[in-house]
Parts: sequence; C-alpha cells; structure tokens
Amino acid sequence: MRSRARESSSWTTRRWLRVGAAVALTVLTFLAVTGAWVLQQTESISDNLVNVKSPALSTAFRLESALLNQETGIRGYGLTGTPDFLAPYRQGLTDQATYTTRLTELLHGDAAALKDLRTVRNTAEVWQQTIARPIADAPAGTPSPLTAERAAAGKKTFDALRRALSGQQQRLRTERAQAVDDLNATMVLRNWLFTTIAVVIAALTVLIFEGLRRGITEPLARLGADARAVADGDFDHPIALVGPADLRLLSGEIDFMRRRLVRELAFTEEARLRLDAQAADLQRSNAELEQFAYVASHDLQEPLRKVSSFTQLLQRRYGGQLDARADQYIDYAVDGANRMQTLINDLLDFSRVGRVHHELRSVDLDAVLTRTLSSLSVSIEETGASITHDPLPSLVADPTQMGMLWQNLIGNAIKFHRPDHAPEIHVSAVREDALWRFTVTDNGIGIAPEYAEKVFVIFQRLHTKDAYKGSGIGLAMCKKIVEFHGGTIVIDPDFRDGARISFTLASEPPKAIGPSTMPQATRTEAVPAS
Repeated sequence: MRSRARESSSWTTRRWLRVGAAVALTVLTFLAVTGAWVLQQTESISDNLVNVKSPALSTAFRLESALLNQETGIRGYGLTGTPDFLAPYRQGLTDQATYTTRLTELLHGDAAALKDLRTVRNTAEVWQQTIARPIADAPAGTPSPLTAERAAAGKKTFDALRRALSGQQQRLRTERAQAVDDLNATMVLRNWLFTTIAVVIAALTVLIFEGLRRGITEPLARLGADARAVADGDFDHPIALVGPADLRLLSGEIDFMRRRLVRELAFTEEARLRLDAQAADLQRSNAELEQFAYVASHDLQEPLRKVSSFTQLLQRRYGGQLDARADQYIDYAVDGANRMQTLINDLLDFSRVGRVHHELRSVDLDAVLTRTLSSLSVSIEETGASITHDPLPSLVADPTQMGMLWQNLIGNAIKFHRPDHAPEIHVSAVREDALWRFTVTDNGIGIAPEYAEKVFVIFQRLHTKDAYKGSGIGLAMCKKIVEFHGGTIVIDPDFRDGARISFTLASEPPKAIGPSTMPQATRTEAVPAS
C-alpha cells in the first residue's frame, strides 16, 4: 500500500489527466457502443413490425376476403346461372394471386409462416379444382346441377380452407404480438441504458471537476496565495508543496527563488544605499557641470565681443598701413573671433532644446514653415530656390523648436545646392499610424551613404568652412528636436539626385522633463543652418 501511495504521489498532472481521460473515454466508448446496439435493435424490431408483421397480417385478411368473394360468386352462379356472379369470383382470383405473391415476399425467411401459406394455397387449389372451376365452366342461364351434387363436398373443402386461413392468421397475430412485446422490451432497455449513460456522464463530470479542483485548482490557488504573500513583502512566508509531482516541483522552485531572493535582498539593500549616495553625488555633479557649461559659454560672450571689437577696430584703423602679412593676421583674428562667437551661440541654443524651449501646444506646421521661408527669403531670392510642400498637419509640439527644425533643414537644402542648378526643395507629410512622416527632398550636392549617421553628430562637417559656412551643429540640433518630440530622423541612402531627409513626429510627444532652473541667456533665435 505504501509503495502504491508513493507511486501515485509521483504522478504528474499530465499523467493524471491522461489516465483520467483514458478511463472516461473507455467508459463512454462502451456505453456508446451499447447504446448504438440497442438503438439498432429497436430500429430493426420496429422496422420488422411496421414493414413485415403488420402488413403480412393485413394481407392475410385480404387474402381471406378474396377467397370468400370467390366462394360467394361461385355459389350464386351455381344456384342462378347468372353470369354477373362470376365477376366477384374472377376478381377474387386476381386478388388471391396478388396477395399470395405479396405474402411470399413479406414472409421470406419465416419457414413456419411460409408453410401456412402453402397450406392455404394448396387447400384453395383443391377447392377451386373440385368445386369452383367446374361450376364456373357450366353454361350460363340455368342453375348448375353440380351445385347441388357437390354442396356437401364443397362445404367440407371450403371449411378446410377456412381452418387453414384461421391457422395462418393466428400465427401471424402471435408473431406480431411477439414483435410488439420485443419492441416494448427493447425500448425499456433503451430508456434504462440512456438513463444509465446520463448518470455515468454526470458522475464522470463530477469526478473530473472534483479531480481538477483537488489536483490542480486548489494547489494552484494555494501556490498563488503563497506567491502573493511573498510578492506583498512577506519574504519569510514559505511556499507549500502540494498537488501533483510537477506542481510540487514548481512550488519547490518558487520557494528556492524566494530563499535566494531573501539573500539577494539583503545584498541589494546595501547596494541601493550605496547607489543612492552615488546618485546624489552624480546629480550634484551634473547640475554643477550644466551650470558651469552655461556660465562658461555665457560669460565668454563678453570677452569675445571685446576681442572682436578691437580686432575690427585694428582692421579699420591700420588696414593698409602695415604690411600684407599684418593685414592677413588681423583678418584671421577677426574671422576667428566671429566664428567663436557664432559657435558659442549655437552651443547655447543646442543646450536649450528640451530644457528651455518646451512649451507644448497645438502648432500649425504650415504656418511655421511659412514663417521660416519668410526668414530665409534673402537666401531664397539670391539662389532662385523653388520650395513646394504638401499640406502639413497641426501637432502638439514646441513652436520655437519647430521653427528651428524647419529653418535648419530648409536652410541646409538651400546652402548645399549645386553651383549650376537652382535649388528645388519639396516637403511632404504622410500619416503612419500614430506618427507623421515628413520628408525634405532637394536636388543639391547630396550626402554620401557612408556619412548618413555622421552628419547628425555635433560639430561634424563634411566640407571645409571656406566651401560652406556653418558650425556643423545644425543637423545635430534637428536630431535632438525630433527625438525630444518622440520621433526619429534619418538620411535616405538610396536617393541619389540630391539629399532626402526623413523624420517622424508624434501627434503628441512623450512627457518631457521639466525646464532647468538654470539662468537663461537672452538669445532665442534658431541656429543658422549648417
């Protein structure tokens, strides 16, 4: 008994389910086969009763009626000699042949009933041969003398025929009654069988649900309750090992994880305290670095303005009075100071994206693009640029950043045009699920595929400052603006007739970090295209 208990306790959920399903299917299959046999028996007996026994009995009655019609017609014709009495006799002969053939078909395989039918047929043949045919062959108009002569013999022969018919009918009645009794007994058996099937199915259903409850539902509920207790913070709560072998194994694994989690929590708590201290130090350091970068770039404006002013003053006052090398050095100083001032301004604008400019509201991009084209009107007129655009949507965005985005993209498309071609620029917008995809296409000098990612890095230039002016920060600014609004920006590497820049913007950007509390400079215009 103990070995059997240990063996059953090692059964997994799958094994319990397989055994239970096999037993249930075996019982149901047996009941189904038995039920099908009973139904077949019921149908067979009912078919025999309806299509054989009852029709055979009714046909036997009709055969008796046909023979009686013959006897009546022969007797009337023999007594009167009137030919009209021969009509029922002849009709009786026809009906006799029909009903005899029908009974032969219905009683096929029933030897006793066929023997009764042969007795009736032979007795009728004797009566017809000795009495009916001789009288029917007598001349019409006068009574047949054979009627009186053979009256006693005819009566005796027809009485024998009546007894044969009565015996046949009695046998058919008995067989029909037996068929009715068999049908009733089979129907009773059928009803009991299907009641038993219903009871067995109900019992199997109860057993299945009870087995599932005890073997799966309750162990899983217990496991879930223990797991929730651990999840709610009671890490010392043990996981009970209940249910089939696989569920007990799962409970053991979860309990092992719980014990390991308890060990890890102690280590994690200690690490968290160290990380909190490091995070606080890092946050202070980042704030100081941000403040330092802002102050450094902001405070550099004043000395740079002085350097630029004095070098320009030297250029105006002493230009042409010194040698050519001195004039060249002065030009270098003026240009360097101006470039440094532009670079610092661009850095300030780049640092403000997401920190200063973050006033999110509904923005009509058509109107923003129109203002951008107006601010670039001088460059457009000088280069003869042709700029077209599709209808642009309204989005929830920062209007200042949208202006900076369009100004950098359109400005770059104008600046990097081919010397022998007027710039042709087209802006398109297509809805893609929750995003809008914008594309700026131009016929300029293009961007080689190997530089498709490099151009979005700050201060990365593909051309010298003498060929194209700029600080190399424009596309980096565009990338920062687009990503701040929940989108992406890429160069189309397959476009060869210029440059095609594609970017996406969400209808509503993700929640942005609040503005910095650092001091703000006064310059807020967009970075010049670069």
